[in-house]
Amino acid sequence: MEFTTYFKFMMALVFVLCLIGLLAWGTRKFGLLRGTVRAGNGKRRIEIVEVAPIDSKRKLLLVRRDQTEHLLLLGATGDLVVETGIEAIASPPVKTRQTTE
Repeated sequence: MEFTTYFKFMMALVFVLCLIGLLAWGTRKFGLLRGTVRAGNGKRRIEIVEVAPIDSKRKLLLVRRDQTEHLLLLGATGDLVVETGIEAIASPPVKTRQTTE
């Protein structure tokens, strides 16, 4: 096989991958898939604040919705709401390392 054949193959592969990327971007941007529509101002209303594994089958999940947090216990057999309506606290101040000289 000649170099031009390999070159054509590589260009076709790059073209197809670009088309797949554009399709994925378009479906997210215009909300064509279920669950991909974002708020009008671009801010997310729901986010996962922290995840703490309990054991290999269960974990605690702290979820923030607007300014309210909810504590969930996720497991293999079922999910449980441990606590709801927790007031969201502001981000804790970042601790800086003090050096002693």
